[in-house]
Order: sequence, then C-alpha cells, then structure tokens
Amino acid sequence: MHYIDEGQGETILFIHGTPSWSFDFRNVIKSLSKNYRCIAIDHVGFGLSDKPEFYDYSTQNHSWTLEKFVLELGLKNITLVLHDFGGPIGLDFAIRNPKLIKRITVLNSWLWSSEGDPKYLKLKRILKSPLLPFLYKYLNFSAKYILPSSFGDSKLSTKMKAQFTRPFENRKQRNGTLAFAHSLLDDQEWFEKLWNKRSSLSQIPILFVWGMKDPVLGPSYLEKFSEGFPNSKTVEIETAGHFPQEEQPMQVAEAIKLFLAEL
Repeated sequence: MHYIDEGQGETILFIHGTPSWSFDFRNVIKSLSKNYRCIAIDHVGFGLSDKPEFYDYSTQNHSWTLEKFVLELGLKNITLVLHDFGGPIGLDFAIRNPKLIKRITVLNSWLWSSEGDPKYLKLKRILKSPLLPFLYKYLNFSAKYILPSSFGDSKLSTKMKAQFTRPFENRKQRNGTLAFAHSLLDDQEWFEKLWNKRSSLSQIPILFVWGMKDPVLGPSYLEKFSEGFPNSKTVEIETAGHFPQEEQPMQVAEAIKLFLAEL
C-alpha cells in the first residue's frame, strides 16, 4: 500500500474515498505539514497502490487494512481526516480503536444506511444494472464523469482531471472503484451498524467540514452528522461541492488548523 509521509509533529492521517487518492489532499498537506506529520494513504486498488485483479476490495477489508497500517507504523494520538468512503472506513477503524484517536475531521461523507432515501432508491436501480461493470471498467465512468460533475462553483480543469484519472488508466486498474460502487448496494446494513456504534466516539472531538454544493451528500448529511454528534463543530464551505479539499484547500487547511489549536 502506497502512502506519503511529510512533516513532523502530531500525526494527521488522511483517508480518501472514490474515485480519488492521496493526491486529493496535496494542497491541504502542503499547508499542514509545516507543523504536523501528515500521512495520506492510497487504498489498495487506488492511486499508486497495487491493484491486484483478485483481492477483497470491500470497505470492511479496507478498514482492517487501515488498522494494520496504523499498528505497523506505531501511530498514536492521531487526527483523522476522512472524506467520502474514507468516512465509514476510517470511522469503523476509530470505533474499534478509540484510544489511538485524538481528533476526527470529516469532509462530505456518511455513516448510516441510505435505504428509504429517494435519491438512493434512484441510484439503486443503476447499481443493480448489468451495465455497471462495463461503465466502470471499460469507460472509467467514476473518474471521468462522476468526479467532475461533483464539484461546486469551481470546475475540475483538464490538467487536474488527467491527474485524477491517471491511476485508473486501463480496465485492470479499476477494480477498486467498481467495488466501492458495489459497496453502496451491498453494505447499507453495515453502514447502519456503524451509525449505531457512534457513541464509542463520543469522547473524541469531531469537526465536520462540508462542501455545501455537494450534489449527492449535501447539507442534509451534515445536519444528520451534527445531530448524531451533538458536541461536534462544523465549518460550511458554501462554494464547494463534494471535494472541498480540492476545490477550497486553504479553507479546509485553515479549519483543521483552528480545530487542532483548540485542544
């Protein structure tokens, strides 16, 4: 598993979602690594990590792989920064290992079942389509089409789009993104179980940094998180969509700096 490790001081561990990789956080890390040790992983199947054809790409296994990574590096007093699928993956790890976690920052993610949500019911029909593997593996649908459409006021430039799609250049490199799409269909019960365990994190300071123009995980998701973690703090980025760390990295970095300085 590939990762970057920059700076010195307290550890900030960045966990990405899909169809992205540690590259997401480069500008945030550039700012924070002046005072903190910033580690950002690439999940197996993403970024510069290996992309084996036969592998357990489930979100649960990614969470256990994250735990193994943290234990092997001996990381403690960690500030987690979680985005998208990095939310359930990282929060599952935190629920199992609360003593290793000092703080948590969540960017545009979720931690509960979407069954019953009208938007999810529409998405579910697509996820069940026999065309889904073709779209993901042969057309690189997630990186080429879903990612650019997820931005807010700023748009993903052609140069940056090339950087985001580069790790998924051929169909043999796209098993990870396809597996995460399947997770949305298969793991709803698991997501709900994690939500019901959130009290395990009640003593850990939590910050939510949210792109308010996210076309999928919009303000209602932030509202549910805030209600579920009543002692948390929130920072709303009005111009950003699903990728605030890419769209408004300085605002994200500043929010995390202030959060860390409070404790």
